[in-house]
Amino acid sequence: MSEFLLLGLSQDPEVQPLIYVVFLSMYLTTVLGNLLIILATSSDPCLHMPMYFFLCNLSLVDICFTSTTVPKMLQNILLQRKAISYEGCITQIFFFNLFGSLGDFLLTVMAYDRFVAICHPLHYTVIMNSRLCGLLLLGCWVLGLLNSSMEVSVSLHLSFCTKVEIPHFFCELNQLIKMACSDTFLNHLVIYCAIILLGGGSLLGIIYSYSKIISSIRGVTSAQGRYKAFSTCASHLFVVSLFYLTIMGLYLSSAVNERAFPSAVASVLYTLVTPMLNPFIYSLRNKDIKRALKTLFCAGNRKRSIVLH
Repeated sequence: MSEFLLLGLSQDPEVQPLIYVVFLSMYLTTVLGNLLIILATSSDPCLHMPMYFFLCNLSLVDICFTSTTVPKMLQNILLQRKAISYEGCITQIFFFNLFGSLGDFLLTVMAYDRFVAICHPLHYTVIMNSRLCGLLLLGCWVLGLLNSSMEVSVSLHLSFCTKVEIPHFFCELNQLIKMACSDTFLNHLVIYCAIILLGGGSLLGIIYSYSKIISSIRGVTSAQGRYKAFSTCASHLFVVSLFYLTIMGLYLSSAVNERAFPSAVASVLYTLVTPMLNPFIYSLRNKDIKRALKTLFCAGNRKRSIVLH
């Protein structure tokens, strides 16, 4: 098998320009929004904290995650072609799984960071030191690489007959397995183990952290103190809910409905809408991020004024 055909969201030629404009706008918004978060957290010394360190890495992962699938789709629409090589398909699956799992692990690490900040505030700087933050980030990358490498390695043994059309806008592993005419038991086993061990473990870690956080917040006597404690993790909780709801929608739509279109729509929410909304969620509900962005824009305006003078 030398190449596959990506059918996309629609095969109607009249709808293709609209899809191109919508996806290009969402992709540029995602890249610009996450880049602003990275610049704001990197340029402001007050934000050189574990919470914003992990947020900066999450924004970078969101950019890479979206860039894995959307540019190829835009290229196919622009050039009016649907082909993707076998090597390109496998590469897309590898990086899609890598950055997808990285986002999941980073959200878990950020939940642990909020747990330490709220439940052990006096020991926060001692526990969440730079060495531990680096080790946690390294652990996320190692687990992500192992997960993606294992899923791709078992997919390399799949054989395909004559069906080369993928009813999707990118190479998704589930769609590739459905097309195979060889035994796919090992592939399903690896996927289910990854979902249960890595996905389920991450979700349990987040639930445990927030159960302790809620228990600690309930012990605060003043209403202002409870509000301040909850506001520090509200943005992260909203992002976690959005992330897992879109994943559940993706897998439920593919399991309940055999048609490819509902699964493709759910994939759009997971691959593009969630990374696009993350910067807005963190910037709108975080005074430190808004202050850093304001400082960043003011510094840019001052430099522009000096150059003009």
